[in-house]
Amino acid sequence: MCSVRFTLTMRSRNAVERQLKTAQRLGHLRQVKYLLAILAVGDGQSCAEVALVLRVHEKTVATWVREFCCYGIKGPPRPTPPGRPPKLTPTQKAALATLLDAGPLQAGFSGACWRSPMIQQLIYERFGVFYNVFYIAQLLKNLGFSYQKAAFVSAHLDEGRRQAWRTTTWPQILRLAKERKALLLFGDEASFPQWGTLTYTWARRGQQPKVKTSGKRKGYKVFGLIEYFTGGFFYQGQEGRLNSTTYIAFLTRVLAQTTQHIILIQDGAKYHTSAEAIAFFARQTARLEVFQLPSYSPDYNPIEKLWKKVKKDGTHLQFFPTFEALIAKVEHALLKFANAPEEILSLCSLPTELAQAA
Repeated sequence: MCSVRFTLTMRSRNAVERQLKTAQRLGHLRQVKYLLAILAVGDGQSCAEVALVLRVHEKTVATWVREFCCYGIKGPPRPTPPGRPPKLTPTQKAALATLLDAGPLQAGFSGACWRSPMIQQLIYERFGVFYNVFYIAQLLKNLGFSYQKAAFVSAHLDEGRRQAWRTTTWPQILRLAKERKALLLFGDEASFPQWGTLTYTWARRGQQPKVKTSGKRKGYKVFGLIEYFTGGFFYQGQEGRLNSTTYIAFLTRVLAQTTQHIILIQDGAKYHTSAEAIAFFARQTARLEVFQLPSYSPDYNPIEKLWKKVKKDGTHLQFFPTFEALIAKVEHALLKFANAPEEILSLCSLPTELAQAA
């Protein structure tokens, strides 16, 4: 049994902890274990306990303690090993890609975000190959991975309804619209807040861009419809809340602007499916047909891309001292798109799965 015992001074402990953070950031696995062992033994744990946690032999812990006493934090100098360092084989790289696809939690880590030191540790533990932490990014690129932001996917998705919509409903809507020479309109609403919206932009390192905010919890609401075949754009802004009454008033205004038959595709917002809205649709069946998108399927509605574009061109990173200034900016951006149907058509590219179904 190992009976090595020693006590760290506060100054030595702080130095070891600083070095440990640096080693963890750089992915120096052996030094991380070495420093963790020193801290644990310094806290009174036995070599056997430390060895069990760090997955090393008890004699290794005793050796580390003696090296620390003789050489300090960095330990004894170590010669560079001869020969070419080992690399992952193609089979091991395929297995690594499968592990990365499964996520950190499945690999036994506590966090759900992959970081280079975590992947370095995974490779070392699973395949016995040690890569420098700074090479991990290049290795992942070679395997077809990229560093990107995650996206939310609703837990309430009904994949059965989505599949039925894209394979049956959507092709039927297209045929119906062509047969009746109808306007095929995708509808949605957007809110533009007076307090401003942020996004990415170029700036000098260490100098984060700052945008003034009014702090006023007030937004400009807009109803919108885009025509799938021509890129036409109908819209109406308002200051109040969105509800069934204002939605019906907007649709009535659109019906008055054209004599064509209208096929409307909308989502499941409450004022789209209220009793008042359903009664209005029933009165307009001669000229208006309504289809509902599957729940939680904004990717099937191309007008969502238009709202994103309007905010990018009109409101992101801008300060609006008054509500009137916000309205003027939003209306200017909306008018710009209303006069550029070709730009709206470029936004109307639905997901490939819908295009194939059509």
